Amino acid sequence: MALVPMRLLLDHAAENDFGIPAFNINNLEQIIAIMQAADTVNSPVIIQASRGARSYAGEAFLRHLILGAVESYPHIPIAMHLDHGNEPATCYTAMRNGFTSVMMDGSLESDAKSPASYEYNCTVTREVVEVAHSMGVSVEGELGCLGSLETSQGDKDNDHGGEGVLSHGMLLTDPDQAEEFVDKTGVDALAVAIGTSHGAYKFTKKPEGETLRMDLIIELHKRLPNTHIVMHGSSSVPAELVNLVNDNGGEIVNAFGVPVEEIQLGIKHGVRKVNVDTDNRLAVTGAIRAALNDDKGNFDPRHYLKPAIAEMRRVCEARYEAFGCAGQGGKVKQVSTTVFAATY
Repeated sequence: MALVPMRLLLDHAAENDFGIPAFNINNLEQIIAIMQAADTVNSPVIIQASRGARSYAGEAFLRHLILGAVESYPHIPIAMHLDHGNEPATCYTAMRNGFTSVMMDGSLESDAKSPASYEYNCTVTREVVEVAHSMGVSVEGELGCLGSLETSQGDKDNDHGGEGVLSHGMLLTDPDQAEEFVDKTGVDALAVAIGTSHGAYKFTKKPEGETLRMDLIIELHKRLPNTHIVMHGSSSVPAELVNLVNDNGGEIVNAFGVPVEEIQLGIKHGVRKVNVDTDNRLAVTGAIRAALNDDKGNFDPRHYLKPAIAEMRRVCEARYEAFGCAGQGGKVKQVSTTVFAATY
């Protein structure tokens, strides 16, 4: 089936009431793990790259790694998504490089740090939608700034994060604005702010009630039943992965993520895309640390990269299963598109 617009996958997910994890990638090993897992459970795939990943690996390397996945697994539908595009120009560069989906994150200004006005967000997102849709590319927007409702701190992620203390109003998506935003911009998917953030340190304890506003997801779905909702910062930070890192010399303490059962609740109420990155980072790092400790004289990178692939694959398989998309890969209806032949 090759590369497809993300909207195709999200529409299928909505029709069949499941969610799809969107996994971030930076290198070959991560793509191998994602695709092996998807092949094992027969799941559609959303692979996404942030601005940091594009800077780290380079546009051409990322494009050809994903094209390698398409060639190796032609039966699996894959969406290639830009994560947190900071301005229209970033999105346009991604489109020229074959991305089938882009995120225009207008919740922050182009520095990806300063909270933007609602009017600015509407303007830049609508501009990107008009260009992207003319090319058959999907667009994800964001309303509200990611960050902690416990501390009122904006997201401190290196690629994307509001600086300093933010008001609760800025850290939560307003349902009234959301209805208007979707109508004005025409986005295919809407990322919402409900108290999640990037990284391992999302919460100081297991989140519930006022620190993770799943009730807001339910309200947004009632208001926007035909809009695909996206949960960012939704790694679960399992204790066994934290322990794998710490048991092999790491120092990750007091790290809490989004419980899988809360994500499953979200999926029942319109969440179709769930961003997962930290869990895979923990899996890779823990496996590498363990392999290096097990054989300190071995300097072949394959000695520690093979276990890293296996551990990340295990995490990806678990998320495909938990989010209900296992078994759905071969059921996505093929669509014809002429965009990508010209791009490549």
